[in-house]
Amino acid sequence: MSVRAGIVVTGTEVLTGRVSDRNGPWLADRLLELGVELAHITLCGDRPEDIEAQLRFLAAEGVDLIVTSGGLGPTADDMTVATVARFCGRELVLDEALEERIADILRRLMARFDTPNFEAVRAANRKQALVPVGAEILDPVGTAPGVVVPGTPTVVVLPGPPRELQPMWRKAVDTAAVGQAIAGRTVYRQDTVRMFGLPESALAETLRDAEGTVGGFDRLEITTCLRRGELEIVTRYEPADQAVYGQLLEVLQSRHGRDVFSVDGSTVDDQVAALLAGRTVATAESCTGGLLAARLTDRPGSSAYTAGAVVAYADEAKAAVLGVEPALLSRHGAVSEPVAEAMADGALLRFGADTAVAITGIAGPGGGTDTKPVGTVCFCVTLAGQPAVVRTLRLPGNRNDVRERSTTVAMHLLRTALQAAAR
Repeated sequence: MSVRAGIVVTGTEVLTGRVSDRNGPWLADRLLELGVELAHITLCGDRPEDIEAQLRFLAAEGVDLIVTSGGLGPTADDMTVATVARFCGRELVLDEALEERIADILRRLMARFDTPNFEAVRAANRKQALVPVGAEILDPVGTAPGVVVPGTPTVVVLPGPPRELQPMWRKAVDTAAVGQAIAGRTVYRQDTVRMFGLPESALAETLRDAEGTVGGFDRLEITTCLRRGELEIVTRYEPADQAVYGQLLEVLQSRHGRDVFSVDGSTVDDQVAALLAGRTVATAESCTGGLLAARLTDRPGSSAYTAGAVVAYADEAKAAVLGVEPALLSRHGAVSEPVAEAMADGALLRFGADTAVAITGIAGPGGGTDTKPVGTVCFCVTLAGQPAVVRTLRLPGNRNDVRERSTTVAMHLLRTALQAAAR
C-alpha cells in the first residue's frame, strides 16, 4: 500500500474566502513529487476544536503524514502548535534557544522602526517558542518556526505565508521523522497532454474506448480538466507501467492528433515564448483589458520580444492610437474582422514590431445584438510580410469566461502562425 498524506489548511481568512489558499495546491504537488498519495485537503478556521477535528479525521483515514499550514503567529488566535501537541499527546515546553533565535529576528526587524519597547514585543512572541516535547524544530523563515512531530501519523506544522512555508517544507522533508513516515512511498511518473479545440465529451468517449483496448488501463490514474478552453489530461502511473501510458498516448494522438498541441506538459504560453525568439510582438485589445499582453509578458525574458501593447475600447481611441479609419469602424462596427485586422496593422506600425495580435469583441453583459451577441469575438494575427489570419468566434460563459477564452484562442492562433512561418 502506498504512503498516504493529508493536508490541513487553517485560517478563518482562508475559510471565508478573504484570502485564497495557495498552500494546499503547492503542497499537493510537492507530495506527488515525493511519491506520496494525497488522500485529502481539508480547510478550517482558527478554532482549536475545528483544527483537532481535522487531525482526528485524517488519522482515522489511516494517513501516514499530516501537513498543516497556518496558525503559527504570536496572536491569541494562532493555536495550531498547541492543538497539534494536544492531539499527539505531547506537552508544550519553552525552547529557550529557539526563543533567543526569534528574539534576534525581532531585533533586526524592529531596528527599521521606532519601536522602543522590545521586551513587550518579545513577550508577545514567546508563545512561538513553545514546542511539543520530542518535536523537531524547523527554523523560522519569518518569525514563526515550524515543527515536525513524530508519530502515527507524523505531523508537519508549517506557517501560512507561502514565502515562509515553501522553503520550510524543504527542511521538513529532510527530517528523520518525515523520512521515516514516507519510507514506503512509491515514486510515480506523471505526464501531461494538452489539447485545444476538442469537446470534453469527445475526450470522455475516447477514454471509455481506451479502457477496453489498452491493456493495464486500470493502472493509470487519469484526471482531466477543462481550463481556459483547453483540455488538460494528467496521467499518473508507476514507472513499470510506462508502456501502458505509451499505448494511451498513441490512442489520444491517433484520434485527436490535430487537437493535441503538447505531450510534454508545455503550455501554449511556453511554446509561444519559444517561437517568438528573434521576433518582436505587439498587441491591440478592446474587450480583454490587456489580459493577452499580460500572458505574453508574464515570464522571464519577455522584454526581449515584447514591443508594446494597446488597450483601446472607444472608437476614437482605436482611430487615434492604432490608426483605424473611422469610416471602417462606421461601416463594419468595432467588433468585426476588418477592424481586428486594422488594429493588428496599427500595432505593427506603432511599435515597429514584426508580429501583432488583435482582439475585439463583446464580453458582456449587455452590448450584444441579434447579429453580434455577447461572446462574439474577432481575432487577427499578423506577421510582417504574410497574409493576416482572421477569425470570428462565439465564446460561451460570463464576462470573465469570454475574456479568458479569448486570450487562449489568441495564443493558439499566434502559435499556429509562428509555427507555419518557421517551416
